[in-house]
Amino acid sequence: MNQFQYARPAEKAAAIKSLAKEPNGYFLAGGTNLVDMMKMGLVVPDKLVDINRLPLKKIEKTASGMHIGALASNSEVAEHDYVKAQYPLLAMAINAGASPQLRNMATVGGNLMQRTRCPYFFDTAMPCNKRTPGSGCGALEGINRMHALFGASDKCIAVNPSDMNVALAALDATIHVTGVKGPRTIKIGDFHRLPGDHPELDNTLQKGELITAVDLPVASSAYNQHVYYLKIRDRTSYAFALVSVAAALHIENNTITGARLAMGGVAHKPWRLTTAEAFLKGKAVNEDNFKQAAQIAMQGAKAYEYNKFKLRLAPNAIVQSLKMATGLAS
Repeated sequence: MNQFQYARPAEKAAAIKSLAKEPNGYFLAGGTNLVDMMKMGLVVPDKLVDINRLPLKKIEKTASGMHIGALASNSEVAEHDYVKAQYPLLAMAINAGASPQLRNMATVGGNLMQRTRCPYFFDTAMPCNKRTPGSGCGALEGINRMHALFGASDKCIAVNPSDMNVALAALDATIHVTGVKGPRTIKIGDFHRLPGDHPELDNTLQKGELITAVDLPVASSAYNQHVYYLKIRDRTSYAFALVSVAAALHIENNTITGARLAMGGVAHKPWRLTTAEAFLKGKAVNEDNFKQAAQIAMQGAKAYEYNKFKLRLAPNAIVQSLKMATGLAS
């Protein structure tokens, strides 16, 4: 048993102060990822600051869209009436993840911080630059069927495992954080990092910064009629995505007037498909256009020994998600 300090403050300022001078301290919310990593010896904290008493659970409609507190559980978000009505893509993505029991415990803030499920990260006998910087990447020449197609480096080819994050990327979410230097906001596209030379860093949070909320813009609520979250995995439930696609379209008179597309399971961060979105705008709703958009989205993809199947799976998933979103498939 590794001993650590434990604090359970009731105010944000106290929580931030409690962790400010702890280089090896962590905030604890639902614990569905952090506690697992502690049990496996991947994380050995000197201090845990339990934030469950902080007033960060509110989910509410705002003039600019929607505000979701960082401690709102995944279940609470997915079952919220306004989320289901105006941001159904988010509800679909959340419900595609984990199990009902885990969704009851997992929080929005924790989901944003979820670490990769690369088996070389979890196997402490194997090299992993994400777990131990400078030790190497076992996945590069190993069994890499779950791994990245986009944005990888020679230091790391792991992927972000979250379903919620993919939907948040498509919906242009903004993340609110606060730390010793005060509050700031981070666009979802700037929150998660590509691995580069520092795969140990998953995101752009500064040490000790606390996620307090996620905002969804009102503009994204316009994409509430033609949406689909497609998740392809090895089992029908409780498995991480081989490839996932969040698709949301705005359609008028069978013409696509706007598209939001993001993929999961293909990069170290949720992978927004902006070139495919631009292609689809102004196009008719039909399978040929969806196939062209998928091919555009796959430009620059690079596979490894055991994930070459994703080069075919991913574009097919994009086409299928668009067909499901538009009613061309059921």
